[in-house]
Amino acid sequence: MSDLNQLKDFEWSSTATAGWRPKARLSLQDRVFATVAHVSGAIVLAIMGFVGLFLAIRAGEALSKTGFRFFTTQAWEPDSGNFGIAGILTGTVLIGVFAIVMAVPFAIATALYISEYAPPALQRTSTSLVDLMAAVPSVVYGLWGAFFLQQNAVGTINWVTTYLGWIPFLSIPGRDNRDPLASPTDLKSSTFLAALVVAMMVTPIASSVMREAFSQAPAGERESAYALGATRWGMIRAVVLPYGRGAIIGGTMLGLGRALGETITVAMIISPVFVIQPHVLAKGGISVSSLIALRYGEASDFGLSALFAAGLALFLMTMAVNFLASMIVARSRSGAESDG
Repeated sequence: MSDLNQLKDFEWSSTATAGWRPKARLSLQDRVFATVAHVSGAIVLAIMGFVGLFLAIRAGEALSKTGFRFFTTQAWEPDSGNFGIAGILTGTVLIGVFAIVMAVPFAIATALYISEYAPPALQRTSTSLVDLMAAVPSVVYGLWGAFFLQQNAVGTINWVTTYLGWIPFLSIPGRDNRDPLASPTDLKSSTFLAALVVAMMVTPIASSVMREAFSQAPAGERESAYALGATRWGMIRAVVLPYGRGAIIGGTMLGLGRALGETITVAMIISPVFVIQPHVLAKGGISVSSLIALRYGEASDFGLSALFAAGLALFLMTMAVNFLASMIVARSRSGAESDG
């Protein structure tokens, strides 16, 4: 009788291609949870849609005046009609990319140390410290960058541009680095310095995501790798890193989204320049978010519309990055397989 009762709890469905498969009946609690989950997801999507619609409406006046030139003009003078985000968008991407390039290796190394090498007591302490770093307000990092890093990084930046200036983006046009009278202020407000401070902010966020995945790598596969004679690093390469591939990508993209939208830190360090500045060690640069923070208080009505247009561009770019990240993570199937 118990077998008959169990059979009554299943609905049997078939299709022309899939054949017969059991489908469990959902309990009342499961149906309520599924409904709440669907409604919550729909609300989030609706809010994001309304945000995009609001930005588009407020940006309509500026975009209708400039058209496609908004994406090709290297200037920001809305009241005179000469404005665009070509240089601003380039600066945003450069800051985000350089921040991620510097942050990801440290994030992976920190996550691996906490999950694989640190003693249990130190694991808990290190995890708390990393999470605490992720919760530090961005203005604190900005103050550190403005009052400590700018003064103490001049020598390093001068050495880099002197001996590695043959690399195009590491050179500073018009500057003689061996001239003792050369002004050090040219080295204190570059895209590189802003990206370095943003990387400090991004590292703990990405590290937390990666550590959580690394610590959940299957114990059976770990032991199998050791049984086959693998060293600890060999086990990490064969089991932990493939298992956490999706978390590495997800943490990187999450950090990139944070870096693209960082505001106060960039505004405190970098000198606003609205043209494309490919030399990351040279003075000047800008990002969309810092532009909005610096110009919002003094903007006219039309200037506000132009700032909303810049915000809309940043919104769409961030959405594109997150969408791409979700596709990559889904294809990587983190945890589904490892290269053991």
